[in-house]
Amino acid sequence: MHLWLRDTPGQRTLILLTSTEDESRGLPPRALVFRPGRGSQAVVEFLRKSDVDRDGLIKLSSRPVEGCLGLINVEGDIFLIVVNSATVVGNIRPSAVNAEVVSRIHEIAFYCLNSSRFDGPYDDAPSTPSSFDAVDSILSRDQQSYNSFAASSQPSIYEHPCAPLKKILSSGTFYYAPYPYWDLSSRLSERLKRQRNGMNIHDMATFDSRFIWNEYIARSLLDFRERLSSEERNEFDRCQFLILAIQGYVGVFPVALPAPPSSGSPVIGTIGLISRLGWKRAGTRFNTRGVDDEGNVANFVESETIFSTSETTFSYIQVRGSVPLFWEQQGIQTFGHRIQITRPPQATQPAFERHFAQLIDEYGTVHVINLLGQKEGETLISSAYNQHLQNTIHATGDYADIGVTNFDFHGEVRMRGHDSLISTVPRLDGVRRSSEHFGFLTCSFDSDEPIMEQRGIFRTNCLDCLDRTNFIQDIISRTTLEQFLLNINQSWVNSGGLWTSHRELWAESGDALSKIYAGTGALNTSITRTGKRTFAGVLADATKSVSRAYINNFQDKGKQTAIDMFLGNISSQPQVLIFDPIHDSVRAALRERVAEYSTRKTLRIFAGTYNLNGRPPSEPLHPWLFPESEKDAPSPDILVVGFQEIVPLNAQQIIQADPAKKREWEAQIQKTIETRGNYLIFRSEQLVGTALFVIVKSELAGALRNTGLRGMAGNKGAVAIRFDYYDTSFCFLTAHLAAGHTNVIERNNDYHTIDSGLRFSKGRNIKSHDVVVWAADTNYRVDLENSEVRSYATSGNLQPLIMADQLIDAMHANDAFSSYQEGDLTFPPTYRYDLHSDNYDTSEKQRIPAWTDRILYRGLPMYLRLTSYSRAELRGSDHRPVYAIFKSDVLVIDVAKKNALQEEILRQLTATDADELLEEKLSRTIIDDSFSDDLLLKYHHRVQLKRAGGKRQTASENPDGIFSADFTPVLSSSTNPFDSDATSAASSSEEELYRQVRPIPTTVPS
Repeated sequence: MHLWLRDTPGQRTLILLTSTEDESRGLPPRALVFRPGRGSQAVVEFLRKSDVDRDGLIKLSSRPVEGCLGLINVEGDIFLIVVNSATVVGNIRPSAVNAEVVSRIHEIAFYCLNSSRFDGPYDDAPSTPSSFDAVDSILSRDQQSYNSFAASSQPSIYEHPCAPLKKILSSGTFYYAPYPYWDLSSRLSERLKRQRNGMNIHDMATFDSRFIWNEYIARSLLDFRERLSSEERNEFDRCQFLILAIQGYVGVFPVALPAPPSSGSPVIGTIGLISRLGWKRAGTRFNTRGVDDEGNVANFVESETIFSTSETTFSYIQVRGSVPLFWEQQGIQTFGHRIQITRPPQATQPAFERHFAQLIDEYGTVHVINLLGQKEGETLISSAYNQHLQNTIHATGDYADIGVTNFDFHGEVRMRGHDSLISTVPRLDGVRRSSEHFGFLTCSFDSDEPIMEQRGIFRTNCLDCLDRTNFIQDIISRTTLEQFLLNINQSWVNSGGLWTSHRELWAESGDALSKIYAGTGALNTSITRTGKRTFAGVLADATKSVSRAYINNFQDKGKQTAIDMFLGNISSQPQVLIFDPIHDSVRAALRERVAEYSTRKTLRIFAGTYNLNGRPPSEPLHPWLFPESEKDAPSPDILVVGFQEIVPLNAQQIIQADPAKKREWEAQIQKTIETRGNYLIFRSEQLVGTALFVIVKSELAGALRNTGLRGMAGNKGAVAIRFDYYDTSFCFLTAHLAAGHTNVIERNNDYHTIDSGLRFSKGRNIKSHDVVVWAADTNYRVDLENSEVRSYATSGNLQPLIMADQLIDAMHANDAFSSYQEGDLTFPPTYRYDLHSDNYDTSEKQRIPAWTDRILYRGLPMYLRLTSYSRAELRGSDHRPVYAIFKSDVLVIDVAKKNALQEEILRQLTATDADELLEEKLSRTIIDDSFSDDLLLKYHHRVQLKRAGGKRQTASENPDGIFSADFTPVLSSSTNPFDSDATSAASSSEEELYRQVRPIPTTVPS
């Protein structure tokens, strides 16, 4: 395909068009059209090539374009990121039924969608010399004339705002799967599992989100793709307009293996290595260390060794990652390791446990190989690491899921040399036992059915998880592959070519990962390649060490900023939103005519929140779950119960939350609901002190689909459960925000962190649901004197308290919960009472009464209507429980009727006059304020957006029959983050980030 430009007054358009060569290979003649919208919005259309006016188009690149990575907003301009140079690495499994070809990206270019300021030869010039230089010098006539025009109309010397991003993306460390698409981000065992479950293995929407580096910039295009029809999606994928890329290393070598006795010809096998670098805590060596609050670690890599022949396949997984503590190295770094642990053990343990819980959930049993040595800094971090491991093992009560081997790599090398490690490491007791237990994946090509599956992984680390780690992982990979070969053909174990290729793959992978994280190739790769320590290798390692010191101290800051911008980690950076004039118009029309293809079911929903103050059950829950005021109404179909402080918030419980408390309250709930009908506890979850229960009538359970659960712990505690009931989506949350009367900003920050950071599978976030209900201890207070609050509360004069309520003020100021509603506060403040009393706090602290316990909701009136909002008089805690009762009209869609109506609307929308092209009609779309804000909610990501004019937007039709949209982001002034000394990147100093949020309380909060 090629990228073309139409630049007419008032209308700039970029078009990806399939080429005649593409079409000769059977690809459909298609076009992907990009036009600027308002603000951080792009208008995108997927059209037949024949519907595009190609007169006056200018080809922007002499070379064919491989596809695009997505759209990004830089300094207020929207850029389309295009891959214009890539080469095929090889086929990971040549004999498999479905080809698994991998390509390596060599060069990308940025094309501005809304401005001609950056037009010119910059985009077509390679950043580094390559084999494509000769091709680049032979420009088409259109390209030459265009570059001449651009050069005459633009400054001759300028700094392209995307230059740092271009340098990273053109570094040769990004890979993708060319058509036919397959999921390069997922290991073989996961791909085979999907295949057995009947999933479409070529579906671009299916990937491991931990490793797709351009998910942030591609998200709006992925959602655009989902709105296409199934036939259009298939053609979109076949044309490969969108590329999903991993970062790390992929290498493939064919190897000749000794012939079996029955044949005289050698067997041709393939040995490959895929190292997938995680992006969730991405960054450079001294800028990004350790773990974050969600359990993500720096330099996390999943490495998969794959060996295949025409009869069988072997796959083996290992991972590496930074020590999962909060630690850093600040100041000028030379060759010492001034390590600082930045959080106390009590505050670290939740994130530490979350990291290992994620590993166990993903891979099974985990065996840690810790290679840290006896240097002062390494001893400090290694000791803390082992203590946290022991805490985790004892807390889970399951010694089988986590194993540990401490191995002083440098100490062993000093005593016995590198050669000794090849035989020593596999014989270490813990390593040997775990290796025998884990096994490996092997399957036949006849059916792709696994014969054996891997049951666990080694998690290896040193300080940087580069040189030492790579050396040990190479040894473990070889040892495991040898075990496999001994089972199928012992003569192959002695294949010199196989092991030469294996060493080369691990050496190349080590170099690639080291260049990404530290700026130079890995140390010790000369030993990995040859098995010997040479003087040249020692000299090369010394040179790399000096280079690392310079790069880490003087170049990494700018690189870190570029990484954070690419991943969407800069708080002031808006995500590009997409408006599709065709399919979004169809969707808007369908919403307007929903009554024509759907019916409704009415649900009654109870939502309750109760801060338990760490107390066990001491009284019946009927007055709360089934209030007397509702005795004449039908019983709820769904009950959502949120608890906070289900355990006391002390250091011990933060390290090891007691599940027995949850079981006690679950039993109390069960006892209550058994008296009121045929209910069951559908889902429940506890995260430190917060717990959420969803209870449903038994007859509803079968209609609940696509359930999901997510949580955020530490200092941003929240649990959320989502599900679909027929064709309406629900999301329920409980949370415990920051305590303290004056900590309003901290509470607002907690809300935004949960709102933007809590994400379900398939890209769903909180706001992508039809109905959202928070049942939480929000901890917002009343800004009046204590005596005034108590006087008003006890006299029933609540209006002055409402006028001084911090949460209401925050909602009015759009500081938090700005898109939510709450019922009228007709009941007295719920906090803080003396236990088993109706008296507000008489202790020494005399806390000011407040409505800390709140229920907030969002959803169109067609989905959710509040019928009751009150509190219950339970006295077993220092809070009173609060409840809300809703009616919800759930959509039940007749799919056949909807599809027929959709086709009718689409046919009318795309109809053109005899002398008119569809693209011409669509180009007259006027971006106004009439489009529904559903897409705004879907794309809400790290940046708060407001409705235009503060009014709810409704669908309407313009004279051309095109629906249009306006999304107005709330942004700071436009600045280039590369020019700023201070950035708000998510991966900046952990200690700085920690100071910006409230610490995890180690005692019961006031």
